[in-house]
Amino acid sequence: MSSIIVSLKRKQIAEFIEKEKRLDGRGLLDYREIVVEPGVIERAEGSARVLLGKTEVLAGVKIGIGKPYADTPNEGVLTVNAELVPLASPTFDPGPPKENAIELARVVDRGIRESKVLDFKKLCIIPSKKVLVVFVDVYVLNHDGNLIDASALAALAALLNTKMFNYEVEGDEVKIKSDLTQLPVRKHPIAVTFAKIGDKLIVDPWLEEEQIIDARLTVTTDDDGNICAMQKGGNGYFTPKEVLKAVKTAREKAKEIRKKLKW
Repeated sequence: MSSIIVSLKRKQIAEFIEKEKRLDGRGLLDYREIVVEPGVIERAEGSARVLLGKTEVLAGVKIGIGKPYADTPNEGVLTVNAELVPLASPTFDPGPPKENAIELARVVDRGIRESKVLDFKKLCIIPSKKVLVVFVDVYVLNHDGNLIDASALAALAALLNTKMFNYEVEGDEVKIKSDLTQLPVRKHPIAVTFAKIGDKLIVDPWLEEEQIIDARLTVTTDDDGNICAMQKGGNGYFTPKEVLKAVKTAREKAKEIRKKLKW
C-alpha cells in the first residue's frame, strides 16, 4: 500500500472519529467481539486463547519450584513474559524481546500482581527456601491492535484454567504427588485500553487506529472496581476530566468482559 493511500486512510479514520464514528461501524466506546477459549494447550498447567476482533493471543501457565524473593520469603513468585511472534505482524522481528514485548509483559504483570490475583502466601512451601513459581507466557499470534487488553485477558483466563500439583514436605525435600488442585485465584482484574485521537477517547483501538493515536491509557480494575494499575503510552496527554471518564468507562467495560471468563 503506497504512502499516499496510507495517509488518506489515516485521515479518514481521524475524520470519522471526530464525528464519533469508526470505520468498522463501532461506537467510540465499543469493543470488538471477544472470544475466550480456556484449556487449549494440553501440556501446560493452564492455558487460554483470546480473540479480540482479529487480534489473537495465546497464554500458557507452568508451575515450578524455586526460591522466594528476599523481601517476601513467605510468598510464591509470579513471572510474566511476552513474545511477539514474527508471523503475527511484519513489524515483529525474531530474536530477544524488544521494548514493545517488555512493556506488554510489564503491564500484564502489574495488573495481575497489584490486584492480588493470587494468594502468594499459599504458594510458599518452605519459608525463605522453597516456593511455587508461576510462569505466565503470553504469545501474540496475530496483531490487529490492542495487544494489552487481549494479553491481560488471556493471562487471567489461563490462570483461572490452571491446576497445580499437590506436594508433601519431608525435611527440606519436596515430594510431588499425582493429584492436582486449582490454583488459588481470588481476583479477576480486567485491563481496558483507551486511545486518544484529537479530543476523542476510543476503547479497544484496532491496528490502523493505533497508528494515529496521540496517547494511550490502560486502566486495570478488579471485581470491586478498584484501580489496580494504570499505564500511559504515546507522546500526547490526558486531561484530568478525560482520566476520570476513562476510569468510569473502564469499570463498566470490565464488568462486561468479566462475563466472558469461566471460573
